[in-house]
Amino acid sequence: MSVRKRAQEAGFNYGHMTLGECISIAGKENLPVGEVILTEAQETTGKTREEVIECMEEAFRHNLCAAQIGTETGKSFLLGTVGQDLTGADAVSVVGDVFVDKIVAYTLAAQVGNHTIGLCPCAGTGDSCPYTGFVKAMKEVYSDPDKIARAMAVILKVGGIFRVGKRTTGCNMEGIGAGAAATAAAFVELQDGTPEQMEKAVVLALSPTISVPCTPRVLVPGLCATHIGGGVLIARLASQLAMHTSIPSTVPVDVMIAMAAQCHLASAKHVVPVTIEYMEPFFKHDERVDSYVDPQVLEDERSRQEELIKKAAVEIRELAAKANPITRPFAEAVVGGSSQGVGSPTNCARIAHFLAKGEVRKVKIELYSELFARRAINVPGILMAAVDGAGTSDAEAYKASLDKVKSKGIEVEIIEVNEPSVQRVTVEATEGNGMVDSLNRGGARLVLRDAYPSVEQARKIAEKLDIVLIDN
Repeated sequence: MSVRKRAQEAGFNYGHMTLGECISIAGKENLPVGEVILTEAQETTGKTREEVIECMEEAFRHNLCAAQIGTETGKSFLLGTVGQDLTGADAVSVVGDVFVDKIVAYTLAAQVGNHTIGLCPCAGTGDSCPYTGFVKAMKEVYSDPDKIARAMAVILKVGGIFRVGKRTTGCNMEGIGAGAAATAAAFVELQDGTPEQMEKAVVLALSPTISVPCTPRVLVPGLCATHIGGGVLIARLASQLAMHTSIPSTVPVDVMIAMAAQCHLASAKHVVPVTIEYMEPFFKHDERVDSYVDPQVLEDERSRQEELIKKAAVEIRELAAKANPITRPFAEAVVGGSSQGVGSPTNCARIAHFLAKGEVRKVKIELYSELFARRAINVPGILMAAVDGAGTSDAEAYKASLDKVKSKGIEVEIIEVNEPSVQRVTVEATEGNGMVDSLNRGGARLVLRDAYPSVEQARKIAEKLDIVLIDN
């Protein structure tokens, strides 16, 4: 069956298929994903395969020139001569893989070239850097023109989708996010991975980039390097995991990209202002430009930045003062995979268990939305603590808790609450009930808001059980 016919039967918008749809057709037709993308381009533009490939080559021409400048003579006001540093005679290896080292070096060189002759942006100029670095390195390492063309097609398909999703400031839809997603897909394509492996690789690559703001690196020297270069390294890890391990992944790639686009908007509204506040003192300035700004505005700006430095110093000292000594840094082990998702609610339930008296008849569990969504991993921990007082490290109790509760006929009620971070556990027992109302915190810690029979008694129990309570 042809690619076009398969797409039409599935109801896909042929000519504008999503990455997930391309992957789906590739799997059903036993084709490389890049081949599906090239075929779609041919059949919907009326161009020959050679013409499509030439268009892709042309799209990269200026950016490849910028990357070459970055390796030879270019100097960036933000990245210095890092392109020359990583490609010169005394260059050091980044990861010890010739191909990956080249990609990273050329990616950073492209950004240096961007600050010299500019780059043609895709979602932005940030993601154009890893795309360019990948293509330049690929052309030096690989000789199969068909494979090179398919990898380029994959990069540009992903990049085109991110270009639309990029609507405000945010590196998750540009340098690190789009870069990681596109190059992860290209790594799989080059290594003849399956369509399913490509989907998994892109999902894994995208996960750590969600909501990452780009503002700190736009005007702060150096920071951009680990955004765009980090995207390549994340992509390499993701592709290797997807192709060479049994690691599971259940999220469809289209869902992941759609989420990234929405988180991008939320990040611009809520995260970016914080990064601007803290990074503003380190923004690059041009005195020639500032000469046109009202002196009072500049003075106010300097005062604001000085206050920020003082504020940051106070905040970090508070963190350091509350940090555990290196001789006792960790809390008790947490089964279930997450100190926040499992450890903290389990400790909440454990305190409730020791507040109650007699045989447990019912456990009422109230969780805020994120914990409620993760109930498959936290409820077993909550129940083992609420019924038996088991600690977070008791793997056997964790495995047996659901069956034990059922065999004992203990009633369980699980409720979702809208209040952020809330985890509230009520243990109803024959001789007296116990309740702990708390806020979830990482490291298996919690904020104790209320308790029955008393907060004071709950605090004593927590201290005895070595459960860490914090103030906020």
